[in-house]
Amino acid sequence: MDRLPKLAIFLYSLSGGGAERVAALLCRELADRFDITLVLMNDRIDYDLPAGQKILYLERSRPDEAGLFKLLKLLLLAWRYARLCKRHGFSTSLSLMNRPNLINALSKKFGNPARVVLSERTMPSLQYGYGDIQSAIMRFLIRRLYPLADHISANSHGNAHDLARNFGITKPITVIHNPIDLQAIDSQKAAPIELPPHRPLFVTVGRLDSGKNHALLIRAFKAAAPENGALLIIGTGPLQNDLQKLIDQLDLADRVRLKGFDPNPYRTLARADVFLFASRHEGFPNVLLEALACGLPIISTDCPSGPREILAPDTPPDEHLKSGWEAAAFGVLVAVNDEAAFADALARAPLESYRTKARQRAADFDLKNIALQFAKELNG
Repeated sequence: MDRLPKLAIFLYSLSGGGAERVAALLCRELADRFDITLVLMNDRIDYDLPAGQKILYLERSRPDEAGLFKLLKLLLLAWRYARLCKRHGFSTSLSLMNRPNLINALSKKFGNPARVVLSERTMPSLQYGYGDIQSAIMRFLIRRLYPLADHISANSHGNAHDLARNFGITKPITVIHNPIDLQAIDSQKAAPIELPPHRPLFVTVGRLDSGKNHALLIRAFKAAAPENGALLIIGTGPLQNDLQKLIDQLDLADRVRLKGFDPNPYRTLARADVFLFASRHEGFPNVLLEALACGLPIISTDCPSGPREILAPDTPPDEHLKSGWEAAAFGVLVAVNDEAAFADALARAPLESYRTKARQRAADFDLKNIALQFAKELNG
């Protein structure tokens, strides 16, 4: 029997996030095609992995490390990673997320013999567009180090265009959208959960940080949601206390709840009425696919990138609303940071018309199809 090619899947951790969920899914779905080792930099694991999954740690860093300190360690970590790939005989190294991508690419300079594949999961010109020194350094490093990789992919056309236009990446970039496991979602969404009695029930899922813009959601909900409606916010993050203060200030404590991280958000999504999403920028938001898989109508900001590719696939992915909202093919799109438009869409959009279309669109991203695309890319 032929031995399977050895594949390293390299990312920071398996904490609750979209890229982490994709890595966990690939570990399972590609196990019959590759001998997979998961390489992490932090020991947090929030997702289920196949029994006996091999895991190596490049380091065991603290999640609260300063950003500049992380950058200073890049050379050391790239050297370590090159040695690790040599020692374990990996034929391919797939990295997800920017810092692992930089380490993976730079490891080529230290003699990493593996075929280095980078998977871009964000729009880096926006993620590192804040004008501070850390953003400037990250933009410089992406421009200089990404071209060292053997291959680059992106999880959306918007991210691929961003790398080409704003970072001078001239080599071909393939687009492989994020997968969702429809079978697993169906098996998990029936799990019991206690929910508020209010209706309609609105829900959102995402890290509590400035990029997800939950404050806009809360204010729009206050302005336009029915008085008996409720909003559940699933996720954790640095703005939890600030968001709770806003909820209290708006006298919404009985109708808007911060629910924390839930490894099975589908049980809530399947029982909700509408999914809300207010991000300022994204890569390709898995949670929109998961909401579609649970049959939910969606109101989402038309942020770069991802929501338009998912909800309005027949429109140019790099065109976005400047103001107002749009009833697209598979959901409602709203201009980024347009609180009045979000409230108006929440009050007037034809949401029920999307319920029958949601599952139809979700099927386009089924794990089986996406895994085949990854296998082809990883085999070169």
